[in-house]
Amino acid sequence: MEPSAEFVDDNAAMELAIVEARLAAAEGDVPVGAVVVAGGVVVARRHNERERSGDATAHAEVLALRDAAARLGRWRLSDCTVVVTLEPCVMCAGALVAARAGRLVFGATDPKAGACGSLYNLLADPRLNHEAPVARGVLGERCAAMLADFFATRREPDRP
Repeated sequence: MEPSAEFVDDNAAMELAIVEARLAAAEGDVPVGAVVVAGGVVVARRHNERERSGDATAHAEVLALRDAAARLGRWRLSDCTVVVTLEPCVMCAGALVAARAGRLVFGATDPKAGACGSLYNLLADPRLNHEAPVARGVLGERCAAMLADFFATRREPDRP
């Protein structure tokens, strides 16, 4: 999808990330969507593509960071906010640090793999070369419900 030129706040950006997450679910992947915002404008939006691509690193955040860097013509994204439906894992939190992301906003916490406050807190670790503020729980109940629904259908006994 083409990025939007319309100004978005955290809630509007999360709504777009939820749309992306639904696309992932429709492709049989874990419903995670990510949006990158620079100056209030969406510069990238992606969803998990691990199943479609066969690439374990094709998480929504990594793909969105790549697209944002390409669109902006730079890898340092210190003026960007990354909005994602699920708390980033270690790999994605590491990518946020490497990209010098300015801010993270996420919806649902991930008690099993979350690296931005649940299991680890990479974006607030002073031993790393970059720290970024994190806003947790934006539309979190909706994001969590979408994930729960996805995994409930995966656990149905009559599923092939």
